[in-house]
Amino acid sequence: MKEKMSGMAQLISAMLIFGTIGIAVHYIPLPSGMIAFVRGAVGTAFLLLFCLISGKKLSWRAINRNLALLIVSGGLIGVNWILLFESYRYTTVAAATLSYYMAPVFVVIASPFVLKERVTLKRGICAAAAFIGMFLVSGVAESGFTGFAGILLALGAALIYAAVVLMNKFLKEIGSLERTIMQLASSAAVILPYALLTADFPTIELNPTVIILLLVVGIVHTGLAYTLYFGALGRLDAQTSALFSYIDPIAAVILSAVILGERLSALGIIGAVMVIGSAAVSELPLFEKGKEKV
Repeated sequence: MKEKMSGMAQLISAMLIFGTIGIAVHYIPLPSGMIAFVRGAVGTAFLLLFCLISGKKLSWRAINRNLALLIVSGGLIGVNWILLFESYRYTTVAAATLSYYMAPVFVVIASPFVLKERVTLKRGICAAAAFIGMFLVSGVAESGFTGFAGILLALGAALIYAAVVLMNKFLKEIGSLERTIMQLASSAAVILPYALLTADFPTIELNPTVIILLLVVGIVHTGLAYTLYFGALGRLDAQTSALFSYIDPIAAVILSAVILGERLSALGIIGAVMVIGSAAVSELPLFEKGKEKV
């Protein structure tokens, strides 16, 4: 129980940090591919520097044991970022967000087949409630869907995100630090060609504010947040991880309303309560029976 509570604390912290990245990116006037590459590269460099300063030694034996899976899952993280950022170019942020946050639902659906985890009726209902809440928060109910290509890109990102969550459950005897460094490095390697091909370098302007924000995105939103996130995945089952990941978009919506002045509608507030409530209820020992499945 103590290990699970620690994992939940790590996951919540990571989701709250992830929820603020939209605020930082809002003020960075650079192509999405370039920002995504910086996330991976700076995050990796920060964690390597942390190891050097703290004297912490990486377990290369553990890395070698899981090398193939680390490279593949890390590369998928890079593709995930590219698809998500590209989806914003073809549809509204609300529609892309709703489509992207189908990922936890995909995890819950796939976990009985991939991980042989039992899906209780309560968790199935909570997953459905969280999805409905995310629908209300996204604003799609009020503004409607636009840009089918963008929705497909976001759904593709969601499928890849779900795959990364499930793949991390198969990593054996490896610390969160080794896991994060290898996966972020792999993501940066995948993103780099895309960033170089799509960036219009003559128009790119860097100033102290942009550089500081890029460092924050790379160090805090990537290096630190992913260390907490992957550390939590090793302590929690896939369904719990999936449901609590909804804290990320809720935090983003609330902070956007407070900092950027984006209005949160009444439906959005109801949706936020549904999302957070479903995550909490999913962990309460209510209606849990040995034979209860969906």
